[in-house]
Amino acid sequence: MPISRSIEPRFRPRRAYVMAAAVTGALLTAAPAAADGTPTAPDGGGAANGKPTVVLVHGAFADSSSWNGVVERLQRDGFNVIAPANPLRGLASDSAYTASVLKSIKGPIVLVGHSYGGAVISSAAAGNPQVKSLVYISAFMPDKGETLGQLAAKLPGSELNSALKPTPFQSGDGTKGTDLYIQAAKFRDVFAADLPARMTKQMAATQRPISAAAFMDKASAAAWRTIPSWALVARHDKSIAPALERFEAKRAGSHTIEIDSSHVAMLSHPDVVTNMIRAAAGQKEPTLASTGSKTLALAVTGGIAGVSVIAGALTMMAARRRRRTAS
Repeated sequence: MPISRSIEPRFRPRRAYVMAAAVTGALLTAAPAAADGTPTAPDGGGAANGKPTVVLVHGAFADSSSWNGVVERLQRDGFNVIAPANPLRGLASDSAYTASVLKSIKGPIVLVGHSYGGAVISSAAAGNPQVKSLVYISAFMPDKGETLGQLAAKLPGSELNSALKPTPFQSGDGTKGTDLYIQAAKFRDVFAADLPARMTKQMAATQRPISAAAFMDKASAAAWRTIPSWALVARHDKSIAPALERFEAKRAGSHTIEIDSSHVAMLSHPDVVTNMIRAAAGQKEPTLASTGSKTLALAVTGGIAGVSVIAGALTMMAARRRRRTAS
């Protein structure tokens, strides 16, 4: 029948294209899951894939979320990452707490500290053979017996003291003390001048205070004397003087880089910070495969090529059927 012959040739090729499109979608959707560089180990990587665990310790006026951009990049590379909450109650107690976190980890560790977190990791890593390298991001790096107050006064350039807002507190056991906040009106200029104002306004509202006692505690150890270290100097830092950061890095013999950044380089320059951590982990340069870029491109290209073959085959089959029907 003429009508039947008219309908059949149009229907089957269209069905072939629909099938090819469905296969294309399935392959392209599945490709990133296998090629985006995410680890296959159930614990997120770490020693299971030959890479150290990266432990990220935040500083004062912040929390673990300040590492989010760095965490995302490291996880994409297959690193197991832990960013514990720093109590910010005192150098001795904070270092002891962090040391206990380190002891719970199996295999080698790259230990990273920002700001006050640098002082914490310097003591927490002492005597722990699993800590293979230390990374300091615009951080305090006290020597044994130094207080952060003494260290901060060593060289000019910090504007933090005049921006602080002391606030009395009382613990559950009746112990009294003083918490230090950064005044909201000065937060962006002193702490994070290269971040958007809307973002720093939120950061100021959610900042975690540090006990003033933390600046009076003497450092119990200086792990950078025995463990290889990397240091980032933020040239536009107004919380810790850049001159002090340079002094500390030189004293420790750290592998050092300087960048045009505020105090929070891990937020404003997460790629630079991540690359420094990679270097401390023994990965000199990030590879395309490790970030997923190259692998994903190859997977997608391969998927499209495969789908093209399938689509071609389906189209040829439909054309043959059409010719047979027409004849």
